[in-house]
Order: sequence, then C-alpha cells, then structure tokens
Amino acid sequence: MSLPNTGKARRRPTHPGAMLREDFLPDYNLSVIELAESLGVSRQSVNEVLRERRAVSPAMALRLARLFGNTPAFLRAQFRMHFNVADTTRRARCRAGGGVRVRPVTEVLLEGVAIRASEFDGFAHSDTTMLAGELDDL
Repeated sequence: MSLPNTGKARRRPTHPGAMLREDFLPDYNLSVIELAESLGVSRQSVNEVLRERRAVSPAMALRLARLFGNTPAFLRAQFRMHFNVADTTRRARCRAGGGVRVRPVTEVLLEGVAIRASEFDGFAHSDTTMLAGELDDL
C-alpha cells in the first residue's frame, strides 16, 4: 500500500551550478579550466555558474548538453530556480500586505496600442480610439 504525496515540496530547487560542481566535474575528472576550455567560454563564466552566482543561459545549456552528451536539462533546472525565487518573493510581498497587482490582458493590450500609435506621425487620436474599441470587442 502506498500513500499519495499531497504535500508541496518545501526545499529550494538545486542550482545547475551545484549539479555541475557536485556531479559532473568529479565524474568526468574535470577542472574549472578544462571545463571552460571544452565549452569555449571564459574560466570566470564557469566559475560564477559553479559558485551559483550566474544563471545558466540557453547557449550555455546547449554547450553543456553537447559536451556531456545529454539534453539541455540545465535550462529546465535554471527555470525552476527562477520560478522558485519569483514565487517566494511574491508570497513574501503578499504576506507583508504589498500584494502583486495583476493587470487584465486587455489593459496591457490597450496600453501597447497607445504606445505604438504615439510612435507614428500623423496617427490621429480617433484612429487610436478605434483600435482600442476593436480590442474591447475581442
């Protein structure tokens, strides 16, 4: 008999730099310099990722995938890190009473139309109003 896991995970996701530092470098017997040369990036870039001070970019994730012969899973790990930080920050703001204002999509679209309209010379105010009215019908 198994019990369903209904609880939320409370631990912070693992940074891709920690995965590299703890799992890949020892297994492949690589130094920071050798890893940087293999990836074609600076030693400083690799060191900052390993010390968890820099995010793994999509380009870096692809280079790591090519080097280690796997998928760019480092990018997914980086996304989980960013999402966790954003979610934790949002929750802290809500608890402090600051909250996070979520704007309706139509409001954002209308703002974008007004900005784009103001960029063009000769674009009449009535044209902007017409476009905004068309968006309301959506």
